[in-house]
Amino acid sequence: MGSKDSNYQVVYRYEPLTKFVPGGWVLFQRPKSCGGGFWLGKTYDGVFMLELDRPVPLDEGIKYIILSSRIAENFMDFDEDFRLT
Repeated sequence: MGSKDSNYQVVYRYEPLTKFVPGGWVLFQRPKSCGGGFWLGKTYDGVFMLELDRPVPLDEGIKYIILSSRIAENFMDFDEDFRLT
């Protein structure tokens, strides 16, 4: 699992998702026989929505979550002095 203050969960092979968080980030580990790696996505009521179209290494998935979270925090920030020239 992620740390207590993280905004994601890691579910390792053959383990259940212990805490359902609607809209929460989850990395599900794939079996080694299927190539390993992690599926990255978000959990919602009755569905797991993949964020990427391929399995990723754990560190790549965590980096993606961190960058996406930073972008989401600032997406409505506007520069009032911005001018098209």
